[in-house]
Amino acid sequence: AMPAVLGVAWALLAAAFLAALLLLLRGAPARRAGGGISGVFSDLFQDLIRYGKTKRGCGQRPAWLRLLQVPKRWFTHFYVVSVLWNGFLLIWLFRAEFLGGSLPSWIQHVHHALGRDSQSEDTGNEHSSALLVLLLLWLHSCRRLAECLWTSVFSNGVIHIVQYCFGLGYYVAVGSTVLCQVPTNIRNGEVLSMQICWYHIVGITTYIWASLHQHRCLVILANLRKSKSGKVVSLGHSVPFGDWFERVSCPHYFAELLIYVSMAITLGFHNVTWWCVVMYVLFNQALAAVLCHEYYRKNFSSYPKHRTAFIPFVF
Repeated sequence: AMPAVLGVAWALLAAAFLAALLLLLRGAPARRAGGGISGVFSDLFQDLIRYGKTKRGCGQRPAWLRLLQVPKRWFTHFYVVSVLWNGFLLIWLFRAEFLGGSLPSWIQHVHHALGRDSQSEDTGNEHSSALLVLLLLWLHSCRRLAECLWTSVFSNGVIHIVQYCFGLGYYVAVGSTVLCQVPTNIRNGEVLSMQICWYHIVGITTYIWASLHQHRCLVILANLRKSKSGKVVSLGHSVPFGDWFERVSCPHYFAELLIYVSMAITLGFHNVTWWCVVMYVLFNQALAAVLCHEYYRKNFSSYPKHRTAFIPFVF
């Protein structure tokens, strides 16, 4: 069945990032001295898990790795792709649910190939839940795109070309995963009405709360590089304070996790496939947060010791 295939794929992805996190926590060296195969693999591992400021902890990177890097500001492209792709999916799903249209044949072929026909009928409010989650995902991408364009101040940091390509594919995959939760009868041109449930309200409220805090934290980070008049005066790094930064080093990553949890709630808590997506986001963001936390503690001797890396009071 399709949800099982998708769930396994996301679970394997989550497991890969968990393995990388455990390797890092076990003390994988930032860079091995000397050459050899182990040195090459160590360099490649560190290059694939780090980006931006955390790459600088690796020392001088080999020339062949420096050829495989692109500017970190290209993060913006992820959200351009997401706004376009998930906006396209949202329009098609809205048409299929409420205007009696049908999903494009190629989407139906993909669904059939992965096989959600084992659960062909809507068992409750799945059509409403999927539409709401796709809308939340699209709004999230719109906000992040706006923040990349008009709020964030990018330094001259870099990301690996593999990270860049992965990021582009991720937003296509995550929107497609939502669409794959739509029951078959929606795809057959049956018009339905929107049904709002209590878990939709809880999920959307959590989403708004987490999104507001993520935006505030990104504004705080951007303001570290701006004067009071809003002019960019520095591309360096300094210690952020305020909002959730008082408790964690990377509250914007924690907020990202909460946003995906809010979508799991909106899907009605029971969607195993989406919880696998949440597990992927958990380990992916935890890995980035540990590296960022390590950078702050290494470069700022007065860095607040009570701050955790990712989840307040926990991790």
